[in-house]
Amino acid sequence: MNYDIKDIKLSSEGKKRIEWADKDMPVLREIRVDFQKTKPFKGMNISACLHVTAETANLARTLKAGGANVVLVASNPLSTQDDVAASLVKDYKIEVLAIKGENRETYYKHLRQALKHAPIITLDDGADLISLLHSDFSHLAKDIKGSMEETTTGVIRLKSLQESGNLNLPVIAVNDAKTKNLFDNRYGTGQSTLDGIIRATDMLIAGKTIVVAGYGWCGRGFATRARGMGAKVIVTEVDEIKALEASMDGFVVMPMEEAASIGDLFCTLTGDLHVVDTKHFKKMKDGAIVCNSGHFDVEINLDSLKKMAKKVNKGLRENVNEYVISDKKSIYVLAEGRLINLSAAEGHPASVMDMSFATQALSCEYVVKNSDKLNKAVHNVPASIEIKIARLKLKALGVSIDKLSPEQKKYLASWKIGT
Repeated sequence: MNYDIKDIKLSSEGKKRIEWADKDMPVLREIRVDFQKTKPFKGMNISACLHVTAETANLARTLKAGGANVVLVASNPLSTQDDVAASLVKDYKIEVLAIKGENRETYYKHLRQALKHAPIITLDDGADLISLLHSDFSHLAKDIKGSMEETTTGVIRLKSLQESGNLNLPVIAVNDAKTKNLFDNRYGTGQSTLDGIIRATDMLIAGKTIVVAGYGWCGRGFATRARGMGAKVIVTEVDEIKALEASMDGFVVMPMEEAASIGDLFCTLTGDLHVVDTKHFKKMKDGAIVCNSGHFDVEINLDSLKKMAKKVNKGLRENVNEYVISDKKSIYVLAEGRLINLSAAEGHPASVMDMSFATQALSCEYVVKNSDKLNKAVHNVPASIEIKIARLKLKALGVSIDKLSPEQKKYLASWKIGT
């Protein structure tokens, strides 16, 4: 079995972590039991470019239970849990090519190896794998039934590829499923981002002025939880509707240039380039902390900050670098500008990833069953899958809901009944 991990001897700790996460993933567990019986992926190669965490391990196990030959590579160089990678290889016989802290060369070498696996299905978190598929490995596209995309950033990239007329396989926008973005992005990112910041800095959130760049589902989640811990929260936005929503949710909204001189901590959650830039660094006060919870490490212009700095003190704490601007001013960057919630913490709690990865698993099955009907475009997750996952999650939580009576159904379906 081909693999490239930090140390196979870490497997015992990794297995404990995987099993602990599995206890809080009842929906995915039920799907795994079903896949074990039906084998929807029997003999198929699946390549997954995802964060290599305990929760992802349980998705990989589920796909393997369905008969797939799975190769898993990292979607971010700092998000890999090395003990989990070791356990997947040793205990579950799943090929993993991922090492926490791997350089760019190794990262892309692993992506290439994942495509050399000749996958029938791919899973992506940020669209790096599918982008490589459209360049150096375009000859493989004709054999791929479909791809799943897990992130907002990735879906944006793939829709751009579609609009240019160059998307050459069907893609399911798992990120856009309500059972993913309403929960994973809001509750998962909200909590895990705060977790990463606190682990990295040991700072008290209460009383701090925190600037949240972006008020999508991730920004909403983080802003709400920061306020819940006593922070004074400022939101920056470029979208009029989202800015209005943030204001009506009770947050102060202003441009980043105004917020720059006020904030104690800045967190970007936009998916865009240079959201915190040179002009903002110049206005920041001594001791300002900057971090990112968007998928790629482009939201903070670190090249500019490095040029501004007289020196950079790395490793002040684990995941904290100091950029000394002058004798009277330093700016601190967390996790090298990469995903703070995965680089400095453990990512989203298993309970919320249960829904996201259940959506991934059932979307893979849907693609296999319907590949002949899917055109080369970005598709939504079918409503039937969303409803099934929500129903299973409610059952696992012990929550019951009402049902419409025949009379109520008739009323809602009628255009004749009025006042």
